[in-house]
Amino acid sequence: QGELDQIAYNIIEKYGATPAFLGHPKGSKHPFPATITASVNEELVHGIPGDRVLQDGDIVSLDCGTIYKGWVSDSAFTWPVGQVTEDVQKLLEVTESSLYKAIDQCMAGNRLGDVSSSVQRYIEPLGYNVVRQYGGHGVGRKMWEEPHIPNWGDPGKGIKLRRGMVFAVEPMVMIGGPEVEVLDDHWTIVTADRQWCAHFEHTIAVTENGPDVLTKMD
Repeated sequence: QGELDQIAYNIIEKYGATPAFLGHPKGSKHPFPATITASVNEELVHGIPGDRVLQDGDIVSLDCGTIYKGWVSDSAFTWPVGQVTEDVQKLLEVTESSLYKAIDQCMAGNRLGDVSSSVQRYIEPLGYNVVRQYGGHGVGRKMWEEPHIPNWGDPGKGIKLRRGMVFAVEPMVMIGGPEVEVLDDHWTIVTADRQWCAHFEHTIAVTENGPDVLTKMD
């Protein structure tokens, strides 16, 4: 994990950008100590990269925030390490698909609840759960801005989306129950039942032509 973190730091620095997570939040007793978060298996988000060696069959969620010319972007993907079971592979596919369900709702004139509810309405009939305490957020000059974007809710509710808004949309999906807890490192969030989970995220701009995925890899 530590090697992945160093690779990310070197690439960000090479292009004149700044890691958004490193040292965040300023002045905190427990600022985040790395460039990326690396969350393995039952770790939902905010895992701290370290000496852990990834094993065949693991999954790892890599989340990275970057500041470039004063603007923030945020993105995450969950990758299989080697060969994973069919159940785990399905978890990854369902979670990534739910992200694009949410992106499709990032249209001017829609409500925030249309984005949030699209994830829940897609994954729960398939037997999965979404975390209740965490979700996406606004993106701009700061790492986390309003509004909070849960992955559950009611369509037609919440603020109306307008052209020029930018969001980080990030489904967090669990095989087991939706309860989570924070480890003693003050950052790593794990499923309470230690069932595995996945996390996908893109930064999205609402444009007159529909959603623009700003963090999509070419």
